[in-house]
Amino acid sequence: MASKDDFLYPRSRYYGQVQPKNLVFNANLQEFSQRISYICNLETGGKIPPAEAYKQIKLLWKELKRSKKQLQIGNKDIL
Repeated sequence: MASKDDFLYPRSRYYGQVQPKNLVFNANLQEFSQRISYICNLETGGKIPPAEAYKQIKLLWKELKRSKKQLQIGNKDIL
């Protein structure tokens, strides 16, 4: 029997280059995707207004960008 957390917050296997920073960013990206899905479903179902959904998604995007910057993902100069 799968746990409630596994059902609500599924994780996919990581196939990229295995480095700690890549694994952390992948986890952040999966969480971002899951939360965006919930927000979209709430807005589609009429539980939250579109402006609130946009505001929440914008905040999540800023968090993900900050995470990418802190982990130095995608910087060509840094190995």
